[in-house]
Amino acid sequence: MSNQLDALRALTTVVADTGDFETMRAYRPTDATTNPSLILKAVSQAAYRPLLDRVLRDHPGAPLAEQADRLLVAFGREILSIVPGRVSTEVDARLSFDTQASIERARQIIALYEAEGIARERVLIKLASTWEGIQAARTLQAEGIQCNLTLLFSLTQAIACAQAKATLISPFVGRIYDWYKKAAGAEWDEAANAGGRDPGVQSVARIYRYFKTYDIPTQVMGASFRNIGQIRALAGCDLLTISPALLGELAASNEPLEARLTVAAAKADAPEWIASNEVVFRTNLNEDAMATEKLAEGIRIFTADAIKLDTLLETARA
Repeated sequence: MSNQLDALRALTTVVADTGDFETMRAYRPTDATTNPSLILKAVSQAAYRPLLDRVLRDHPGAPLAEQADRLLVAFGREILSIVPGRVSTEVDARLSFDTQASIERARQIIALYEAEGIARERVLIKLASTWEGIQAARTLQAEGIQCNLTLLFSLTQAIACAQAKATLISPFVGRIYDWYKKAAGAEWDEAANAGGRDPGVQSVARIYRYFKTYDIPTQVMGASFRNIGQIRALAGCDLLTISPALLGELAASNEPLEARLTVAAAKADAPEWIASNEVVFRTNLNEDAMATEKLAEGIRIFTADAIKLDTLLETARA
């Protein structure tokens, strides 16, 4: 292999974690993921302003929520002209605790894609891994709408997503790492918590082992990386979604890369089966301070950026 990014492609499906088209053209990911923060960042740049202007020109009388969804779909359509696989498009984070509203918004997004001639098989609807978001995914999956459950920080959330038959989950490596590093304060030892000892890496590896042991078809996509050491430690995971800066670092490295996660190794280290229902989910999530805090924080951040995107649309159409 010519570099670590190429080596990683042989082990894992590489996904671009960006709304930037040029990054995708440069690094040739299979899939791409977006979120409100990434779309807000992209549409604030002059190069992407024509997408926003076109949405407002073609649908001037549409409600604000519809215009926002049309903008997300406009980005998704362009992304799918670059990547051969799928794009993840997120339901408004303000609906994270409203199952029915999430279902209706997801259906609207899929309908907009299909009106553009894009098959639903190429789209993953992103929903927060709240109990309500997971139940929305259960309904959507039954309708043939594939879901990517995001803001996932625990095995408890992952098991509930698997029970809902979610197509894919996105456990967040970097935000777990951030929490433990902040909690440790001056006692944090970076070297002792690197690679396979990184708490975020360990969380994803635990989920991967559980899913592979019990032949759960839901795909595991590690997300939210802070350094390429975390990515290397998860080589072999089903998918990894990676920021432009880290894709660049991988492409610039010629060091050998080997699989760290394999189905055979997962089954050899088989974890115990865990039963789950709503009571277990809520109880276990409540007992996990890190997962509870990071889930709530993530929803707040995405909500804030969704509001900023609304403001940008309102200003542009004034």
